[in-house]
Amino acid sequence: MNPLTPIENVLTHILEWLHGTAGLPWAWAVVALTLMVRMLLVPLTVRQIHSMQRMQAHLPEMKAIQAKYKGDRARMNQELMAFYKENKINPAASCLPIVAQIPIFFALYFVLKDFEKEIFPNYPGSDLGWLGIVPDITAPANSHWSGYLLLAIYAISQTASTLLMSSTMDRTQRTLLLILPLAFLFVVLNFPAGLVLYWVTTNLWTVGQGLITRRLAPKPKPKAPEKRSSRTPPKSPRSDEAPKPADEQPKPAQKQQARKVKRKKRARR
Repeated sequence: MNPLTPIENVLTHILEWLHGTAGLPWAWAVVALTLMVRMLLVPLTVRQIHSMQRMQAHLPEMKAIQAKYKGDRARMNQELMAFYKENKINPAASCLPIVAQIPIFFALYFVLKDFEKEIFPNYPGSDLGWLGIVPDITAPANSHWSGYLLLAIYAISQTASTLLMSSTMDRTQRTLLLILPLAFLFVVLNFPAGLVLYWVTTNLWTVGQGLITRRLAPKPKPKAPEKRSSRTPPKSPRSDEAPKPADEQPKPAQKQQARKVKRKKRARR
């Protein structure tokens, strides 16, 4: 038995309900299905955002650990793991929404692949197009020029979502995430256009989510060292420091008495 079969059955029932009961065309049913999936993943998304904000707040300390143990990678990873545990940071939380969508993505692929044989005959005369641009969402993306348009939107939206959600990653990881969508285009070319539509919708959701998060909940700024001024009170001595002898205590500056200047009286004429 295919492990994705239960997910395929759930997706099929949802698509049929959205089309038959809610009255949505098949393409818009895919869009609505995508929005439902993303709403179910909101708890994971909240954990992702909180983890990334904590990482951003402690980024200077993490870079200091990496610089200190750059010659010993095993020790550096050990110290970073201890630092994550101490500050309640989960580096894997940023990948949870993507990982959770992988089974749904492949299950939807099989649903759309066999759509015309298993589902479409039950709804004769229904439209498989989208916005008058995509003629058939079950056909491969490279079978019509509209598929290339969807792929271009996919690449742009994937890059934008990566830029918004990977601000705490190092340069190598961020570059890899920016290159992968472009390399993945050659694989997506043979996928059904409806599957590309699903991924475009989820990317646009991620972009909107990132913009709203930055506006409503700005990432915390790292703590800056305290600046001392003439009005800053001196720090109290630590308990482990012995008090200085009286003869070593700084003596207060003695006030100089104002010198009186006597003015000579001019002789009267």
